[in-house]
Amino acid sequence: MRDGFKFYLICVATRARTSAKLRSARMQRARIESTHSLRKNRLKFLNSLQPLGLLILRAAIGVIFFAHGYPKLMHSDGPLQATFVQHGLPAQFVVVAGVLETFGGLLLVLGLFTRGAALLLAIELSIEILKLHSGRGIMALHEYEFPLALAAACVALATVGAGSASVDHFLFGEGGPSRTRAAKPSKK
Repeated sequence: MRDGFKFYLICVATRARTSAKLRSARMQRARIESTHSLRKNRLKFLNSLQPLGLLILRAAIGVIFFAHGYPKLMHSDGPLQATFVQHGLPAQFVVVAGVLETFGGLLLVLGLFTRGAALLLAIELSIEILKLHSGRGIMALHEYEFPLALAAACVALATVGAGSASVDHFLFGEGGPSRTRAAKPSKK
């Protein structure tokens, strides 16, 4: 009889420990789910700010390009041409770079033809990095870090687009100029 009572006590104690572990596991799972839910809500909030983020990115990059391109247009002769020739580029590329940077910057600020303008600016910056800033090699990051950051931002804008706070969105819809045409209805 005494062995049966011990067995009963062991079973009750084991069941109590098991149910306590289950309660603990359930509480932990509930905490994790509430944390995930909170994170999802935070991410949804951040996703709602995406148009504003793209607008700020476009405006900052556009102003930088305009500030660097306008002097190239206004003072395209003399020292700037000599710098371009010294690095193996034709002297007329000063004007090309000035036009690209000035008007590309304006287009980025407006959000008009953003993908095309950003792609052209990324290509121009890639050439600039290769020809002007790579003299000391790849380990001299301080020589080309600013153009590299601008090129990366331009590639991001070229792939993502201008966002909903742009002229592109107003004129062409969600993703900018559409490359596909709607199918014509068939005549039967």
